[in-house]
Amino acid sequence: MNYSPKFPVQWVQFMVMILSIASTGIAAGRTDIPRLSPTRGIIMEDPDLLSSAAVSDDLQTLYYPQTLDHFNYQPQSYATFQQRYVMNFKYWGGANNNAPILAYLGAEAPLDSSLAAIGFLNDNAVNFNALLVYIEHRYYGKSIPFGSREEAFKNASTLGYFNSAQAIADYAEIIMHIKNKLRAFYSPVIVVGGSYGGMLASWLRLKYPHVALGALASSAPILYFDKITPRGAYFSVVTKDFREASESCYQTIRNSWSVIDKIASQPDGLSTLSMIFKTCKPLNKSSELKNALENMYASAAQYDMPPRYPVNVVCRGIDGANENQDILSKIFAGVVAYRGNHSCYINPPTNESETTVGWRWQTCSEMVIPIGIGNRTMFQPELFDLNSFIQQCKSLYGVPPRPHWVTSYYGGHDIKLILQRFGSNIIFSNGLRDPYSRGGVLENISESILAVKTVNGSHCLDILAQNASDPEWLVKQRQTEVKIIRGWIAQYYADLKAILLKQ
Repeated sequence: MNYSPKFPVQWVQFMVMILSIASTGIAAGRTDIPRLSPTRGIIMEDPDLLSSAAVSDDLQTLYYPQTLDHFNYQPQSYATFQQRYVMNFKYWGGANNNAPILAYLGAEAPLDSSLAAIGFLNDNAVNFNALLVYIEHRYYGKSIPFGSREEAFKNASTLGYFNSAQAIADYAEIIMHIKNKLRAFYSPVIVVGGSYGGMLASWLRLKYPHVALGALASSAPILYFDKITPRGAYFSVVTKDFREASESCYQTIRNSWSVIDKIASQPDGLSTLSMIFKTCKPLNKSSELKNALENMYASAAQYDMPPRYPVNVVCRGIDGANENQDILSKIFAGVVAYRGNHSCYINPPTNESETTVGWRWQTCSEMVIPIGIGNRTMFQPELFDLNSFIQQCKSLYGVPPRPHWVTSYYGGHDIKLILQRFGSNIIFSNGLRDPYSRGGVLENISESILAVKTVNGSHCLDILAQNASDPEWLVKQRQTEVKIIRGWIAQYYADLKAILLKQ
């Protein structure tokens, strides 16, 4: 089963644009934004998960004729597309009992991966007597406007409807449709999302409080915009994770970059590096290797989940190498430990997934998360270059990103001052080993906008399926979240009863 449709046309277009950027001399600092995803870590650990995971017979797949543009009244705005959502009625107490609805908000991927990996809803459905709903994000999976993926991704005119505000309105419309269809008018809805989907969950609660009673926003870096969070915070946490795992591992990584640069500057140096790291094709520049290593260390930290703990895996590989080996051989041993045995490791041939293509547009339009690398990390300093980023996006799509739009539309600056008397019923959960946690809400904002954090947690770990081997701190984190949600629902029922008695 293939959950990553390929994009040969877009890939060719992208490469042509990148070559154009290179020829114009654009790009000085860092312009890459590390991927957000609630399920990427578990899929990297178990690549066969999607093909091997049994899809429950209790799941019903449906499609809703979704409005293309919720915010305009031009004729073209009334066009519709089929948006996929999935429901599970197995444990629902029914509309007559006003039984709750748990709604998972899809992120930047087809819904299939979430059905296989996100377990929070199913694990708690029986205790809440809840109806489960999973909604796919527009422009991903089977929820494609304009009749085909090729047409939808054709240019900025068709991609212009691909943004978070439209997505949240989609979710609100589908949830209201479900409640109306089932006559579940008084069933409270709790929306759940992770990573980018966690941002959407919190924003939906703030924008549509009549639709969702509360939100669980797991690993949602809503403050990593517009200089609210220091740009170097992400890689500072990556460094911290590795240093806590092993001081010698940290020092080896820290010292390796200058060695790579020194070898690369020599005649046939790139060939030497290609041989040391068993690259899948010869390196054209040292940055290919360095970017691959940076991304490996970042992914290991972001998804540093039990029982494997990838940061420890990398460091065991590096520290376990023969002490007489040179520094790059030790680094390569860490790569092999993390990736497993393969014929080659760096720059493998790949076809871009729809998530890669979609996320590129999202970061080039509104999700401008300015992540750079500061001076006090195990990496070479590389500031986020907003001007170069804007130019790259304009070269790709013909339109510039809006780096300040997220904070204009959803807020973020002075969040405690603003939300403590406005918002309610949001859980911001974070694991502090996740580099994106530095852009999350880590302190309580009010009595009902709460931060639930764990020192040892990683990205979206709390909303993945529970496992018998889960550490006690993770079990307690989930129990805390369930207790909070149960309190929201109990208060809602009490308020509902009081209102109905007055009628």
